[in-house]
Amino acid sequence: MNFIDYYKILGIAKTANPKEIKNAYRKLARKYHPDLNQNDSDAKRNFQQINEANEVLSDPEKRKKYDLHGENWQHAEEFENRKNQQRQSETDFSGFFESMFGGGSAGGRGRQVKYRGEDYNAELHLNLTDAYITHQQTLTVNGRNIRITVPAGIENGQTIKISGHGGPGINGGPNGDLYITFSISNHPLFKRLGDNLYTTAELDLYTAVLGGEITIDALMGKVKLKVKPETQNGSKIKLKGKGYPVYRKEGIFGDLYITYVVKIPTNLTDSQKALFIELSKS
Repeated sequence: MNFIDYYKILGIAKTANPKEIKNAYRKLARKYHPDLNQNDSDAKRNFQQINEANEVLSDPEKRKKYDLHGENWQHAEEFENRKNQQRQSETDFSGFFESMFGGGSAGGRGRQVKYRGEDYNAELHLNLTDAYITHQQTLTVNGRNIRITVPAGIENGQTIKISGHGGPGINGGPNGDLYITFSISNHPLFKRLGDNLYTTAELDLYTAVLGGEITIDALMGKVKLKVKPETQNGSKIKLKGKGYPVYRKEGIFGDLYITYVVKIPTNLTDSQKALFIELSKS
């Protein structure tokens, strides 16, 4: 069964507080409620996952186990009990040899149980331009500096696993793994939805009416746009392939959607106002 990231299901960061969890759940539950999507099997499945995510993340104890053990959170108590029993058994066995032979022995050491190390969880904060390109980052986890490659197009709330970089194994057991969740901040000019970007561009009234050419800021550079005559306020255009890079698909990008905002001129002179009056009469 594939691991379901409950934070990603609700569209929230791992640091989300109870109020943010509640608000995200309510919004999504309304959107995917079966009564509003009676013939949509995908909506039904999404609704079930949303309820499951809310049930876990809104419960402090369940959320703690989920954050610590990930996909195995439901078996966390069983796992901890078994590990404690094994440790106790090992301690008793070691004590038996010490009482019999006056100290540790090769036989006793040979019977030690190997334990897998604890999994670690970390959060890495990036901005939208950081996540646009593949690059390397260094983060410190439990006093260790770990250098990782961040693939372009990583999503907010996405979690990746770095095998063997968790806690050290016990008695020669394997190390645990490191799970890194990415928190990507909003951009003042661009909104990201999946692989697409959304922004606005201002047009002066004369360009909107007569047409022309403008230059706007794209996320990683500038783009020239040809404006059609009689462009209306709120008009939208799409620039194919000018959006966000698609995760793990080098050279493939989403689209950039631009909404035009027509600026009405202010501080007009009397002669300029007279011209508008003449236009209104024609």
